[in-house]
Amino acid sequence: MTIAPSARLQYRLMTQQDADLLTELDSDPAVMRYITNGQPTSREQIEQFYLPRLAKFTNPQQGWGLWHCSLIDDDTFLGWILIRPMYFFNGEMDERDLEIGWRFKQIAWGKGYATEAARHIAKHLAEQDKMDYLSAEALKGNLGSINIMKKLSMTFLREGIHEGPEGPMDVVYYRKSV
Repeated sequence: MTIAPSARLQYRLMTQQDADLLTELDSDPAVMRYITNGQPTSREQIEQFYLPRLAKFTNPQQGWGLWHCSLIDDDTFLGWILIRPMYFFNGEMDERDLEIGWRFKQIAWGKGYATEAARHIAKHLAEQDKMDYLSAEALKGNLGSINIMKKLSMTFLREGIHEGPEGPMDVVYYRKSV
């Protein structure tokens, strides 16, 4: 699956060859504040844990994976949009309920890039008629991500605990029907 550019951004699925970009993004403590309490992800962690994890859920035909987002003008990498079935790693995967997430560099914050990318990619996936719901989760205090969820017309579903590689985290879940 390919996704045409939006107003300011272009997209492609990330691969194992994007370790440098993933390391660069995850090395910023501010970017990682609501993911690992600000602990940067090492290159070794990217290579040994995150790239194999990415390989498990990437499915180009379905549009699942990390969508590399860069500026059309100069190809500057800004961040990524995650698309995968909700609960992919806990055995309750639902292919009709797609999780959307995002991680962007500080240089992209406050400019609407994450919202533009998430909205554009979600619209493209909805047109494929391969999902019933678009869902997202964020730490309860991550007001930036919660604001993006609201801009995507998602509504609060519930609070819960996310058991991830970083340990249990208090999160909020948002969802919308498509």
